[in-house]
Amino acid sequence: MLLEKLNYLKASATGCPILVIGDLMIDHYIVGNCTRLSPEAPVPVVNVQNESTTLGGAGNVVQNLVSLGAGVTIGGVVGNDAAAAQLLQMLSLEEVKTDCIVKDPMRLTTVKTRVLAGGHQLVRFDKEHVHPLCESVEDELMAHLIPCMQTAEIIVFSDYNKGLFSPRFTQRLILEAQRLNKPVVIDPKGNDYSKYKGAYIIKPNRQELAVAANVSSINTIESLQAAAKVIFKQTGARYLIVTLSEEGMVILTENGHTSLPVKATEVFDVTGAGDTVLATITYFLALGFTLPEACELANHAAAIVIRQIGAATTTVQEIINDIKEDDKRQLNLQFKPTQL
Repeated sequence: MLLEKLNYLKASATGCPILVIGDLMIDHYIVGNCTRLSPEAPVPVVNVQNESTTLGGAGNVVQNLVSLGAGVTIGGVVGNDAAAAQLLQMLSLEEVKTDCIVKDPMRLTTVKTRVLAGGHQLVRFDKEHVHPLCESVEDELMAHLIPCMQTAEIIVFSDYNKGLFSPRFTQRLILEAQRLNKPVVIDPKGNDYSKYKGAYIIKPNRQELAVAANVSSINTIESLQAAAKVIFKQTGARYLIVTLSEEGMVILTENGHTSLPVKATEVFDVTGAGDTVLATITYFLALGFTLPEACELANHAAAIVIRQIGAATTTVQEIINDIKEDDKRQLNLQFKPTQL
């Protein structure tokens, strides 16, 4: 049944409109080799071999949605600087609508620069401002966002704690989404989820949930349910979806839970898997799939990307192929000949 729906989708989908609101940034990589220490100070000298830039922050979710086939609009705030121009160009190359990005001359566009040598990260430099938006910038951004919220099937918040999602502005966004009857799916950050009150789905990973629920660790389903109870009380969210890295994910409501073990047979790198899960769930919910169906598909999407090195994306066709391969694996296990 799920494969039939996916095949129909692949034949008929035309770019489901999804609005992503989030912290925008550039990931800048400087890669080289290091064979000596500086004579000026006891620090390594890196002979630079190459440099690259990619979309970071909310851009990771955007790239996953685009890869799946969504029509994406991105909303957020950047500075009035060269990094902003570069970021907008990168989004344009992804065919993402940037009408809801506001320039604030009082901010820097966030750029994270990582210096790597011999496969190891030596240092990271961050250029950023993380103070909350001033009221005039909030108002300007809200004026841009409201028309896009009206036309979107679903709204995603990608929070990286860079000042966009202050409690006041986050609630302003959620209340407007509720007025328009648009579900809000949130990738959270920080230790206070009360600002997400009214969300449809909140998707933390295990560590993020432990911090927000103020517990030392989450290593059993009982401790997971206890932590989730704290968040449900704070937010009134309909669902919590907690990603557990190589262990898959769990869908929680106030009344119970459903566990979905990871589909991958091999795990090489979990980088970016959380963004893939968020994007996949959002995309298929927007197309009318049920939440259990969307999470099942997200589990397959995560399995695809964690078999690859580095942050990766996937497509509907790759998900279809993975489901077929998983069915074959299950069939082989079911009819494995008895060893004599």
